[in-house]
Amino acid sequence: MASNSTKSFLADAGYGEQELDANSALMELDKGLRSGKLGEQCEAVVRFPRLFQKYPFPILINSAFLKLADVFRVGNNFLRLCVLKVTQQSEKHLEKILNVDEFVKRIFSVIHSNDPVARAITLRMLGSLASIIPERKNAHHSIRQSLDSHDNVEVEAAVFAAANFSAQSKDFAVGICNKISEMIQGLATPVDLKLKLIPILQHMHHDAILASSARQLLQQLVTSYPSTKMVIVSLHTFTLLAASSLVDTPKQIQLLLQYLKNDPRKAVKRLAIQDLKLLASKTPHTWSRENIQALCECALQTPYDSLKLGMLSVLSTLSGTIAIKHYFSTVPGNVSSPPRSSDLVKLAQECCYHNNRGIAAHGVRVLTNITVSCQEKDLLALEQDAVFGLESLLVLCSQDDSPGAQATLKIALNCMVKLAKGRPHLSQSVVETLLTQLHSAQDAARILMCHCLAAIAMQLPVLGDGMLGDLMELYKVIGRSATDKQQELLVSLATVIFVASQKALSVESKAVIKQQLESVSNGWTVYRIARQASRMGNHDMAKELYQSLLTQVASEHFYFWLNSLKEFSHAEQCLTGLQEENYSSALSCIAESLKFYHKGIASLTAASTPLNPLSFQCEFVKLRIDLLQAFSQLICTCNSLKTSPPPAIATTIAMTLGNDLQRCGRISNQMKQSMEEFRSLASRYGDLYQASFDADSATLRNVELQQQSCLLISHAIEALILDPESASFQEYGSTGTAHADSEYERRMMSVYNHVLEEVESLNRKYTPVSYMHTACLCNAIIALLKVPLSFQRYFFQKLQSTSIKLALSPSPRNPAEPIAVQNNQQLALKVEGVVQHGSKPGLFRKIQSVCLNVSSTLQSKSGQDYKIPIDNMTNEMEQRVEPHNDYFSTQFLLNFAILGTHNITVESSVKDANGIVWKTGPRTTIFVKSLEDPYSQQIRLQQQQAQQPLQQQQQRNAYTRF
Repeated sequence: MASNSTKSFLADAGYGEQELDANSALMELDKGLRSGKLGEQCEAVVRFPRLFQKYPFPILINSAFLKLADVFRVGNNFLRLCVLKVTQQSEKHLEKILNVDEFVKRIFSVIHSNDPVARAITLRMLGSLASIIPERKNAHHSIRQSLDSHDNVEVEAAVFAAANFSAQSKDFAVGICNKISEMIQGLATPVDLKLKLIPILQHMHHDAILASSARQLLQQLVTSYPSTKMVIVSLHTFTLLAASSLVDTPKQIQLLLQYLKNDPRKAVKRLAIQDLKLLASKTPHTWSRENIQALCECALQTPYDSLKLGMLSVLSTLSGTIAIKHYFSTVPGNVSSPPRSSDLVKLAQECCYHNNRGIAAHGVRVLTNITVSCQEKDLLALEQDAVFGLESLLVLCSQDDSPGAQATLKIALNCMVKLAKGRPHLSQSVVETLLTQLHSAQDAARILMCHCLAAIAMQLPVLGDGMLGDLMELYKVIGRSATDKQQELLVSLATVIFVASQKALSVESKAVIKQQLESVSNGWTVYRIARQASRMGNHDMAKELYQSLLTQVASEHFYFWLNSLKEFSHAEQCLTGLQEENYSSALSCIAESLKFYHKGIASLTAASTPLNPLSFQCEFVKLRIDLLQAFSQLICTCNSLKTSPPPAIATTIAMTLGNDLQRCGRISNQMKQSMEEFRSLASRYGDLYQASFDADSATLRNVELQQQSCLLISHAIEALILDPESASFQEYGSTGTAHADSEYERRMMSVYNHVLEEVESLNRKYTPVSYMHTACLCNAIIALLKVPLSFQRYFFQKLQSTSIKLALSPSPRNPAEPIAVQNNQQLALKVEGVVQHGSKPGLFRKIQSVCLNVSSTLQSKSGQDYKIPIDNMTNEMEQRVEPHNDYFSTQFLLNFAILGTHNITVESSVKDANGIVWKTGPRTTIFVKSLEDPYSQQIRLQQQQAQQPLQQQQQRNAYTRF
């Protein structure tokens, strides 16, 4: 249990060995480089990539690469090869080399060696550095020279370098194009070398003229050299050039289709199919109706299953894009054949029942995409074809647990989900097929089918009740062994049961699940099922499962984590007893819930470690506690209308103050405070949303719903009591139109719409504050709390991890020491940063740019106060930089005219590809001490000395008069 659960949220909780700082680590490796033993030198060289990964800042990387360049210059060829591999592995860090000239100079000195292998390694090294030295003429010249070498190793290295430089430099590509053309067409050039030279032409896309000349050359090659290898290499280069230049893609599609149709060689046909698939995924909009028709004809005519499979995979890729709509759209003026009898539909229908699983899967996918994308009446008859094809494929693959069958089954199940979403009236038959097949399928297939059922039930909750009986029957009979597949099936099936039982699990369901878990499951399986129960709002079940796990973990952090989850589930379970119109019991339920929440937050704090502070979880629970307290306070405020009615003179006070609301007594001020509190909570939920860059969309939507709950109550208070005249309902009316992705969201949306209707019906009908108004507010709170809270995935598991590491220069040796700056000078603050990722970078969203905010505040003054212009008193700057290879750098010019100690704060936030700003941090602080410059100090002292005799004279005159 403990070993597996580490993967979920406390992955870094262990304490590793003492790590060295950057300088010590570099010195350690430098010692290895200076060793007299070749083995130790090689070991030191190959450890550099890990050093770069750990300390990815330019100052260390620059020093390290200069040391590696020295090794390259004086070492033997094996050491040079090691340095080359390190350079290629560390490609993203190359642009952090500050002394590029010095680095290249040390590398380039080896090009003049008499050893052709040393020259070859140097050429490969230069090719690997092409991204930072694209316009170095000496490198260009060396590559051109080496292409004429008589040594094969050197020529191959030159070809590698030429390809890399062509991709980076337009000048080099223009200059080398003719040379490559001559070599390819020259009779003296061996065929093997020609095959290696041709792919360089794919990089000739820097301008239209260059791309056109490369295309002409490739056209000549395809015609002049009809051998299989030459045609394959030339055609593939042709395709890559067309995909990069974007100009000749339609011509390239026609050329590939021509070879597919006319060339008898299977290898050429396979290459044409592979390239057509590449163009179908990259540029589907360039495919004309004629192109798709030609591909269909080829697929119908070919007798080879492998080629038919390839062509269908191209068509299935196209069927999920805009190309399918182009194919079925009728152009005005053209009398086209009806879509029902088109070759594409005919091909898909034929292939649905093919004995090859892959062909059948692609045929079904094409039919499904046509059915979902094209809503024309002529295509309605295809719906049943798609359903029958899916059913036959499901029966075929569910009995086979081989990897190929599982991959095909995944395609079929994805199509089922898509069909149920696009055509809801077909979903009932799809679900019935799945449930029927679930009993006889293999365990591996059952797991996938459960995922499919859960996805359909999430989209169409109406189908949930019909599933439950079959699912419970199946749950009783599975799980006879403790194999991994059985454990996975237990989790998947329990998840479907939680999704299907929309409101609460029946007692029988709970008993069946617990009985199965007690007999065969391990602790990790129980935890995963409990996690799903918390996510679906079945908190009573989750509480019992967490309770059973408390004694099965090996770490106290895990114990406190499970204990906190148990307390949160217990707290949410307390809220299930809420009843409308019963406000006293509502207060006691909320108080009971808060008691368990406070116990849980104490446990959660104990579960956090320095490496895993559980900041999202803690903040989410704190907000929930504050929200429950605010609800409780608002119910008490509503009750105070009965317990503390307005005094008899309230009307007189209201008339005197000119505020009509004062006639209601103290409740008016309490309502105002409640409204401000709910708005403050909504703002805090907004801050939590902005800080959760790595969260999945379901978790973010959950946080958004909590924020909307707060805004709804504050709006209701304002509309009913504080300002009924100016309340507007238009901006809130559209919330129900959005498509809900989960049962929790659907129920919350339903409550929002109901509350808004109630508030709108009461608005301006009765004079505030009446019992009708307070009852409406209390009922709204109870309705919101009756929807069980959903703890989403990010609460338990972080799938994406993104962090920013900042380095400021100048920086003091000791963090507490201030940096000294003269007040007549400006400080140039350089901010460097590295974006660090986990195992799945950019899974949910990617960083587009980093926003750096620098501000300074005066901590303490020193010396006298002088009149300083207001502009010079504060520094508040912001810059936006785009990271390249996860590295960014910028500078700020700061002014410290006031003498004293200043506190500089640098805070970073990120902007994603959709333009949304996320407050990810970090926040770094340094201190600056502003000192008076010597010249100003000297003048000030002179002025003080000149003023002293004058002051003494004035004092004597005063005494004399006295």
